[in-house]
Amino acid sequence: MRIGELAGVTGCTPRALRHYEEQGLISSERAANGYREYDEAMVVRVRNIRHLLGAGLTLEDVRYFLPCLDGDVAAATPSPDGLRVARERLAALDARIAAQVAVRDRLAAALRDAAAALPSGTFR
Repeated sequence: MRIGELAGVTGCTPRALRHYEEQGLISSERAANGYREYDEAMVVRVRNIRHLLGAGLTLEDVRYFLPCLDGDVAAATPSPDGLRVARERLAALDARIAAQVAVRDRLAAALRDAAAALPSGTFR
């Protein structure tokens, strides 16, 4: 199937598919006219890539899951490397969330301080 067909079946954009291919996560053959031709197995692989990305992993993280991208990655027994990568990504997300909460708390405090400094009767 061509890139547009694969994109339509997987809900992915052709640009993302080209990026996945550049990253070595999917592959295609070139037709005589130069168009990319994808095997039907790429449908499962792309859906698995999107599943892992949707779970918060990065494309770099997805590389650790290459051996199981052609099966049911959601139901497969996780590998030690896959678990390690997922735990590391979760820790990174937790750190980013904590940093964002700290910024939000500082902004909320600044707004409270600014509102308290307004003269009585001023619209808040």
